[in-house]
Amino acid sequence: MGNTLSNSGTAAQQVDVAIIGAGPAGLTAGYLLTKAGLTVAIIEKDDTYVGGISRTVEHEGYRFDIGGHRFFSKSQQVVDLWNEILPDDFIQRPRMSRIYYEGKFYSYPLRAFEALFNLGIIRSTLCMVSFAKAQVFPNKKVKSFEDWTVNQFGWKLYSIFFKTYTEKVWGMPCDEMSADWAAQRIKGLSLWGAVVDGLKRSLGLNKRPNDGQEVKTLLETFRYPRQGPGMMWDAARDKIAATGKGEVLMGHALKQLAGDGQGGWRMTATGPQGDTVISARHAISSAPMRELAARLHPLPDTSLNAKELRYRDFLTVALKIRSDDLFPDNWIYIHDSKVKVGRIQNFRSWSPEMVPDESVACVGLEYFCFEGDGLWSMSDDDLIDLATRELAQLGLVSADQVFGGAVVRQEKAYPVYDEDYASHVAAMRHELEAVHPTLHLVGRNGMHRYNNQDHAMMTAMLTVENIKAGERVYDTWCVNEDAEYHEAGDEGAERVLPAAPRREVSEDQAAALASVRDVPERIAPAKRDAA
Repeated sequence: MGNTLSNSGTAAQQVDVAIIGAGPAGLTAGYLLTKAGLTVAIIEKDDTYVGGISRTVEHEGYRFDIGGHRFFSKSQQVVDLWNEILPDDFIQRPRMSRIYYEGKFYSYPLRAFEALFNLGIIRSTLCMVSFAKAQVFPNKKVKSFEDWTVNQFGWKLYSIFFKTYTEKVWGMPCDEMSADWAAQRIKGLSLWGAVVDGLKRSLGLNKRPNDGQEVKTLLETFRYPRQGPGMMWDAARDKIAATGKGEVLMGHALKQLAGDGQGGWRMTATGPQGDTVISARHAISSAPMRELAARLHPLPDTSLNAKELRYRDFLTVALKIRSDDLFPDNWIYIHDSKVKVGRIQNFRSWSPEMVPDESVACVGLEYFCFEGDGLWSMSDDDLIDLATRELAQLGLVSADQVFGGAVVRQEKAYPVYDEDYASHVAAMRHELEAVHPTLHLVGRNGMHRYNNQDHAMMTAMLTVENIKAGERVYDTWCVNEDAEYHEAGDEGAERVLPAAPRREVSEDQAAALASVRDVPERIAPAKRDAA
């Protein structure tokens, strides 16, 4: 790494690749690039933590996983990379999640007799009749999450196990959400498969004939860093620095990303000591696509499309409770419209080292919100009071057992899949690929795609291969495109990355890009003035 003089006269750090964001995608790219001998500079706006939503926050010795991160991947290359970065600190943990509905718990994977008992004969019969009706008379014009899920499971099961929780997560009606969300997250999860599997489990019939071991159709255990997922990304950051070819600049937010006129980039970041300028041949962005578009210079034609992209934020209220563990689950989904909490984590179930006091239970209540709304703007004390009341209302604990807590806010946790998001993303993507071949989008927010941690890493791994090759050899957007249910199958079953060769822009994609060229002529004057 060296220094040059930027066009403005400011001394600029010179590297091969500038990376925006020190989350799983950004750090994976940085680790692999420095391992290959290239120099990198990574900017991260957080003052303290790397890992993005996969970070681990510490408060008075208690550790909180932001959202819950099971280290399970079907990709052997991702598993190998995890082992390489963090070779000695994984523990094996049992997978357990349940749904809380009308005061009762439903195991997942499904236990047939338990579900039958909890729902009752009449409701169970109605669910199966509703499912049969959906199979015989499906909605042929599938546009929304509701359309897709009702077709798959029937209206009754949809209303019980999908509607309430999904609307909590996204803050919008299910009939306004894109069907892409359901297709991506639920694809490959068969109702009949779950029922048959649950029936076999209930009767103890799911044993392999040769060794008597249980057939593992859905994920039953997973690996987890003993002190949370932040261990992985702290180690990646340290390994990048140890090469002498890379560094992570903490507390540095992207101010501008400008072309240097020679196919490279000049990145300006605002940090504790003022602006830092980094010159690079390539730039990798895991920043939210909307934010990147606003900071690109010159502004892309599709910046107005990116401006319409939306994000869902959330916060975790971690409560310390004088009690043994309240429940054995990693998390519980709350399908109850009477409370605002959407999911509850039990941090000790992730790892005993997350909770330092054996006489204390520590749980995290997750609330989904929009930045600036009532929940987001509540004081920490008021949020702790709310979480305490709701935990008691659900019958999980007495309020007087709670003796402390902490609040962790996470902005832009989820890219929103509304009815227009796909066209906005396609237009932005194809313009950037055509005009800026050395700018690479990776990760969940960088691609406005709900990628799991391992999928975000895959996009970075393919991007590194493209940079090393000097051209876009692989289509990074094929990652997670045809993924099946993310908790089914065997770890490492896929021996190679889904590295589809880069495809030429299709006629539909070309039309989508062409349609945004006249956006300034089509938008309302007020929106044009605001832009």
